[in-house]
Amino acid sequence: MMSNGRSVQELSLIRSIGRACALALLAAVLVGHGAGAAAVGDLAPDFALPATAGGNVRLSEHRGEVVLLTFWSSRCSVCVAQLTALGDLQTTYRSAGLETLAVSVDDDLPRALRFAHSHPARFPLLLDKRKEVSRDYRIERLPTTVLIDRRGRVRYLQSDYHGSDNSYVAQVRELLDDPL
Repeated sequence: MMSNGRSVQELSLIRSIGRACALALLAAVLVGHGAGAAAVGDLAPDFALPATAGGNVRLSEHRGEVVLLTFWSSRCSVCVAQLTALGDLQTTYRSAGLETLAVSVDDDLPRALRFAHSHPARFPLLLDKRKEVSRDYRIERLPTTVLIDRRGRVRYLQSDYHGSDNSYVAQVRELLDDPL
């Protein structure tokens, strides 16, 4: 027994519990802050995902272009309208260096594929089967749009879509005007 009434074994156990709590707290902080996750100003996390038509698409292959990355689901009615609008935007600005990529976060892969085939897009529709990319970009709402500049940095994040809101059109134009 020690003089304060605690045994060496009790003190050792208290220290061990304290260390375990500190490690758990550190892990929670890192997960809560999305360690490695994208934020405005960060280098966009690279990924390679299968397209619903064609092979894999890798984000880093589009360095030097402005990338409009959108996250969608076949169950999101607003996503259909946004994907149509983004198709028009892609057609208008492709020659200026815009590349649009749309990442599905569907849990039901066959449903996502049916959706993709019944709603043909003018850009790749990608499948994030394990939700790794959506976690890297901290996607909490659908649709979410991420604008990535020619250097590969996240410049804008926009959640939700309103048909009359064309704020990201101005942001795309600003990034297209920004040379490397």
